[in-house]
Amino acid sequence: MRVPSLLLGFVFAEKVCIYALNLELSRPMNAIRGIFQRKASHFALALGILILTVFSAFTSRAFAQEALVAKVDAVEPPSLLTPEESSPPVDNSVPLPVADMSTVDSTRVESGIPRRFHYELRLSVRTVYDDNINLSHDDRIADFYTTIEPSIMLGLGDTETRQENYLRLDYIASLFLFADHTEDNALQHVLRLEGQYRANRLTLTLSQMVQIIDGADVSIANSGGNFDQQVNLDVAGRTRFNIYATRLNAAYYLTGKTFLSAGADYSATVYNTLISSNVVSGNLFLNYNYSSKLVGGIGGTIGYDRVDAPNPDQTFEQANARISYQVTGKIDLTASGGVEFRNFKGQGRDQYVSPVFEVGVNYTPFDGTRLSLTANRRTLSSAVLAGQDFAVTNVTVNLQQRLFARVYLSVSAGYENSDYFSAIAGGSSDRRDDYYFIQPSIAVRVTRFWTLGAYYQHRANNSSVDAFSFHDNQVGLRTSLTF
Repeated sequence: MRVPSLLLGFVFAEKVCIYALNLELSRPMNAIRGIFQRKASHFALALGILILTVFSAFTSRAFAQEALVAKVDAVEPPSLLTPEESSPPVDNSVPLPVADMSTVDSTRVESGIPRRFHYELRLSVRTVYDDNINLSHDDRIADFYTTIEPSIMLGLGDTETRQENYLRLDYIASLFLFADHTEDNALQHVLRLEGQYRANRLTLTLSQMVQIIDGADVSIANSGGNFDQQVNLDVAGRTRFNIYATRLNAAYYLTGKTFLSAGADYSATVYNTLISSNVVSGNLFLNYNYSSKLVGGIGGTIGYDRVDAPNPDQTFEQANARISYQVTGKIDLTASGGVEFRNFKGQGRDQYVSPVFEVGVNYTPFDGTRLSLTANRRTLSSAVLAGQDFAVTNVTVNLQQRLFARVYLSVSAGYENSDYFSAIAGGSSDRRDDYYFIQPSIAVRVTRFWTLGAYYQHRANNSSVDAFSFHDNQVGLRTSLTF
């Protein structure tokens, strides 16, 4: 498992939603709780450990004897990109058949999940200087903090490629210790259980995720089963909430090249003091496997979004098309797109029509070089502005380069636009956010199981409502042990 670092705080300023017709904001309240009181300099301690371990590693004969595995994203700090609402998007990705099913013997019975057991233990320690730990517009607070992140992966079967039967459990805990502002010390938990079963023409996948979030950032499980750190731009500040997400997908071959795929999703985003929501959705697609490199499909999605008052409950329908294309041996593309029709219950506004899409492109021009691009657009319900929804569009680019077999350079950059609109009849909204980030990083694989790294990150949000604007800079050192 490759688990990025998470940046979250343990203490939060509660948000209270205030409802008005034109604009509703939350205000921070001084309800700060601290659980750790130690005042030690975590930055000096972690830096000393890094210097000592680097010196010992480079004087060891084992340095020149270790075999390397080129897993760039396993050793680099995560890219920080929204979407800012933590509930997962509707899954319109194209299922990728392993082979042309016209060659499969329909009378063959699969033996089930292979009994090979897999495990991975990891401990990551990171020391960071952050000049705006609360992502505040007016009250910028700088501090050093240290994160201690143990994680474990347990699995049976094909847990790496996820092409055959498997069962996999991932868990990560993140402890944040601030040097000066100990009231912001934090502990977060993320757990993900997933599995797949393939038998003859049928493939079933099921995943369950639980996230206990506390701080100015959130962590989202990506399509590969790893965790990305992101910013909750809708709230734009330190808060506490929990995420529960369940996803069931099925694919069934009707003929050698034609197959049906269906999915059911449930997600709940539960805030203590803000506006919580629950989304239930389902989709059905008819897909055609043109070749081993090209798969396409058409279908639709329906869903129900139950939102706490004063926001109205909502229903939505989508008409979608999607494609997965291995352009060459070095370029692959997945894309889905369509239009969404969203309706609002009670005193809700008229129907809202908006495009939706997801795009992912990977390009590997040379050994050790990888360029990736992702983009998506969707509509979400605001947790902090009463009677408001927003359409969010984002794009991110990541370039990774391996040098001298052991050194990994990376730069990530991204942009996101959030355009708010009223979800109630006669209402209005004037909030519009433009967020961007850039993050260069370096990582060195000292031995097969030990990695050192450093990164710099700049991120900023320019909002038409000043309370949600911020800019932030981070400089961090990181070490990771994997067993």
